[in-house]
Amino acid sequence: MAEPAARRCCLGWDFSTQQVKVVAVDAELNVIYEDSVHFDRDLLEFGTQGGVHVHENGLTVTSPVLMWVKALDIILEKMKTSGFDFSQVLALSGAGQQHGSVYWKTGASQVLTSLSPNLPLHEQLQACFSISDCPVWMDSSTTAQCRQLEAAVGGAQALSCLTGSRAYERFTGNQIAKIYQQNPEAYSHTERISLVSSFAASLFLGSYSPIDYSDGSGMNLLQIQGKVWSQACLGACAPHLEEKLGSPVPSCSVVGAVSSYYVQRYGFPPGCKVVAFTGDNPASLAGMRLEEGDIAVSLGTSDTLFLWLQEPTPALEGHIFCNPVDTQHYMALLCFKNGSLMREKIRDESASRSWSEFSKALQSTEMGNGGNLGFYFDVMEITPEIVGRHRFSAENREVSAFPWDVEIRALIEGQFMAKRIHAEGLGYRVMPKTKILATGGASHNRDILQVLADVFGAPVYVIDTANSACVGSAYRAFHGLAAETDVPFSEVVKLAPNPRLAATPTPGASQVYEALLPQYAKLEQRILSQTRGPLQ
Repeated sequence: MAEPAARRCCLGWDFSTQQVKVVAVDAELNVIYEDSVHFDRDLLEFGTQGGVHVHENGLTVTSPVLMWVKALDIILEKMKTSGFDFSQVLALSGAGQQHGSVYWKTGASQVLTSLSPNLPLHEQLQACFSISDCPVWMDSSTTAQCRQLEAAVGGAQALSCLTGSRAYERFTGNQIAKIYQQNPEAYSHTERISLVSSFAASLFLGSYSPIDYSDGSGMNLLQIQGKVWSQACLGACAPHLEEKLGSPVPSCSVVGAVSSYYVQRYGFPPGCKVVAFTGDNPASLAGMRLEEGDIAVSLGTSDTLFLWLQEPTPALEGHIFCNPVDTQHYMALLCFKNGSLMREKIRDESASRSWSEFSKALQSTEMGNGGNLGFYFDVMEITPEIVGRHRFSAENREVSAFPWDVEIRALIEGQFMAKRIHAEGLGYRVMPKTKILATGGASHNRDILQVLADVFGAPVYVIDTANSACVGSAYRAFHGLAAETDVPFSEVVKLAPNPRLAATPTPGASQVYEALLPQYAKLEQRILSQTRGPLQ
């Protein structure tokens, strides 16, 4: 059988917590190749569990930087062995787990620019890092540095208005401050600090890649309005930090051509472009092809909301990032811990462990649940900071129990009303063209999606996002090639597979929930004030 004609393509990479993944996407936006290297399984010598090292204090969580380098070596060799035709790659981009950071030792840039194509990367870069185990997003050891940063700029809300988020332990500015305070020698021997995303891009460029605006806005260091480093935040974290970070760039920037190392070792074309890498969440927004006014809802163990925003209002909860596919706009991210685990608990308690019984309860109860509202947080919630189960009758009296079917509707309506209230708190507004893209386990339940459509007053679509960060990175590579001609991202990805319509709002739903939402918000505030007491 004849070999299929070679197809021009872009590569999308994802340097995630547990693996490095790659996809190749052709000009018609079909995925034509994918592969991965799993850290725990394929790189046993680094001794990671879940891709990380959890330290004795339980708060410090790191990953070996050379493990990421070696994973790239392995995956490129696998592609070569499989016969992948690197000469057809027009451009590449990628994603990295957000908030992780890499510390390049003085002199590393010279090694990067003079790589020998006869040796794998990890052998040549062994001595290039001043910190061998890098802090990642699971680290929560920087509470003192967070408080210092907030104090330096006038408080948590002031920091949020400036950088899009209050100080978070995992955010890179606070991690850099900790390294500077606790390991000043390593800091002084560091010539460049990368995010995981810009580190991975640097490996392909053979020189230091700039940090992009979108991933850069997850550091507590970038002014999200001016898209420049905040001098006040830099100064509060460590000296000489601006020169170690380099200048940030738009996420659709072509940052250079691929290093001659890849041309000679693997057969990449010399003109293959590297488009700025970004964070995994922004890359997923691109992979799901969100547009202005859209929402993506991931209904997994925890629930996550991505929002496309035009005019954000940064708050003490959630995060505002620069939008990875439109430099004029923003994206917001909200995380809710009590997601599918809470839904499964209520299913087990109230529906005999049966999803079909659970669905029957949603079908047989009325929209608005007769005014019965519930808050279900078996673990301390992130948004809002509440724990426990709280049920209120139509008369706003707290009650100890609901009938089984009322309980199930109260849970699902409450989860989605909370999402809408907190999204609107960040500046989101449902628009006539708004669509909701649902993913994750609970997105397979049509009755749950119906409640989602009703509460938000917008149609719900389902989309396969198994590799959304990877595929989004390949889409962004195509966009980077076109961005110089001002072609919008939506035009570049118009051939991609369309999501499937799963639910449309029930007639009359908007009146029901417009009346209930203020009530739900008031009760949430009531619970919060009871939890925190009068002094806070």
